Amino acid sequence: MKHYDAAIIGGGIGGLMSAYELITKSPEMKVILFEKGHDIEKRACPIVTGHASTCVKCPSCAIMEGLAGAGAFSDGKYVISTEYGGWLPDFLKPETVLDYIEQADGILQHFGAPAERFMPNNELKKKCLEYDLHMAQAQLKHLGTDANFETMRKMAAFLKERVTILTDTNVTDVDKATHTVYFEGRRESGEVTADHIIFAVGRVGSRLFAQWCTKNNIPLKNNQVDIGVRVELPSMVWDDFSHKIYEPKIWYRSKQYGDVTRMFCFNERGQVVMENTSGILTVNGHAYVDEKKKSQNSNFALLSTIRFTEPFKEPIEYARSVAGLANLISGGSVLVQRLGDLMAGRRTDEKRLAQSTVRPTLNAVAGDLSLCLPKRQLDNIVETLQALDKIAPGTMNYDTLLYGVECKYYSARPDCTDFELDGCEKIYAVGDGTGFTRSLSQAAAHGLYVADKILRG
Repeated sequence: MKHYDAAIIGGGIGGLMSAYELITKSPEMKVILFEKGHDIEKRACPIVTGHASTCVKCPSCAIMEGLAGAGAFSDGKYVISTEYGGWLPDFLKPETVLDYIEQADGILQHFGAPAERFMPNNELKKKCLEYDLHMAQAQLKHLGTDANFETMRKMAAFLKERVTILTDTNVTDVDKATHTVYFEGRRESGEVTADHIIFAVGRVGSRLFAQWCTKNNIPLKNNQVDIGVRVELPSMVWDDFSHKIYEPKIWYRSKQYGDVTRMFCFNERGQVVMENTSGILTVNGHAYVDEKKKSQNSNFALLSTIRFTEPFKEPIEYARSVAGLANLISGGSVLVQRLGDLMAGRRTDEKRLAQSTVRPTLNAVAGDLSLCLPKRQLDNIVETLQALDKIAPGTMNYDTLLYGVECKYYSARPDCTDFELDGCEKIYAVGDGTGFTRSLSQAAAHGLYVADKILRG
């Protein structure tokens, strides 16, 4: 049985940053990294490549999993702030988190990421406050889906020469007592041992990680679930914001329920895309740097936040069931509806969609979102759109498109001490899939921090 100094489960940005830190600061270390999905060079979504018009439910979703993680096909927004993007500042000093975010940015620049940043804008923040809208501010970098993918490809190529990387390989179990990692892969299956084990599983692996924690008696705390829609409209509607700060990240507290609804993941002149997470189809957004790949529309997520209390303990399953209902109604796809049809209480059909002045960038099924989204969340979304229309007139247009369902579910967070799992010596948790982060920047910073912790030890 082979033995390694460190085993990393998950090849997203958190896992890659951990591997990079370990082998650049301690080149003699033997590191192995397991990734459930394909090698980054083999990741290709049939919709994106034009070989399919809708999701064909590939065994491994190229958008969601594979080396470089879901972030490889994101639009590459990198938030240089502790104001949002995860909960690391709850566990580390904010200045420590920011330092690691900057370190990770330096590494990405080494592999080709741009240095240019969008800066905060108090004038726009004040404009939002006039209508009880609250805009989070940060220095922000936009790499673009295409440029971001190339950056991650170069980083992966660097690591392949120094780290044992097994793609298309599923970790089936980890023995916390013997530090044995059991795995099944396309090329090989077996088991290895490691002095240190890092769970960096990402959103796709969050369910399995939670099950492993439960089996090993590691208490979990449920995090929030965000459920809502992806909004698509003419890019000029939000040009005033996107040209100055790129991403308007705005939250609003509804007057009807007092719930928070968040606008985020803005994609200027981008595309709405479909994601497959363990058989459940949801929507997301991409934006490219290449002018030839840009559309005439911009899109953003608009999600209502739910925080469950006892005795309910399955927030992720709740979100999956809502998204699954949209899949059922659409005949195995996702839904799109004109805002005007939603407000009029009628479904959008193909004829009505064809009349829309906003041409959809995703081939979704015309339908009625009120049949799958809970009324409370739908009310919050409509009220927030009405508020956003005051700062970006045209947001509430009849032909604004709403795709559903989009959801962000954050893993149940395990009890730990400085990210070392309770009762599991030298086994650590990193990134989005373990409930500590929800952005590329904080996941990257988290990977570096835990690697440094191992090196210090």
